[in-house]
Amino acid sequence: MKHLRILFVLALLIPTLAIQAQEDGSSDETDNTLRGQFEELERKSGNYRANGIRYEVIKLSDLYETKNNIFDSLDTANKTIKDLSSTISANNAEIEDLNNKLQETTNNLNAVTEEKDSISFFGAMISKGTYNFILWSIIFGLLLLLLFFIYRFRNSNFLTQQAKSALADLEEEYQNHRRRALEREQKISRQLQDELNKQKK
Repeated sequence: MKHLRILFVLALLIPTLAIQAQEDGSSDETDNTLRGQFEELERKSGNYRANGIRYEVIKLSDLYETKNNIFDSLDTANKTIKDLSSTISANNAEIEDLNNKLQETTNNLNAVTEEKDSISFFGAMISKGTYNFILWSIIFGLLLLLLFFIYRFRNSNFLTQQAKSALADLEEEYQNHRRRALEREQKISRQLQDELNKQKK
């Protein structure tokens, strides 16, 4: 039964291969591919007719040899498929590992970039732009305070100078008044003394 299936498959394949062989032309070199082996098998086969049906006669040894070559080719193809599948699996695992490493590297790069673009300010990480804004706001605030204190100092100094000047004028006026009062008192004392002296005489 198994042999009949193989013969049936070969009977179907041989005419197709025969057409291909006629198109390719005859070749003196031996073709070791499966196609070449089938063509050789067809060339060596004989045929006969019975009851109007054409039959191909193939030597059983040639059929077994071709069958073994087919199975060897299938085994080689299956081994190659398994090897390629394991290579693909290994490559996929390596790609996954590389993707994980790439993600880790990207995360580290983002962390380093964020750390580079940030400054620790009172224990909190803030961006350089925010830090610059805070720093310049403090400097501007201190400059305004300095200008305010300079204005207040000058204003106070001006008022102090005015008060000193007014005090000096007042002291001078007081000294003048005191001197005049003293002169009047001395003048009155002399007059009193003169009057007392006149009275004693």
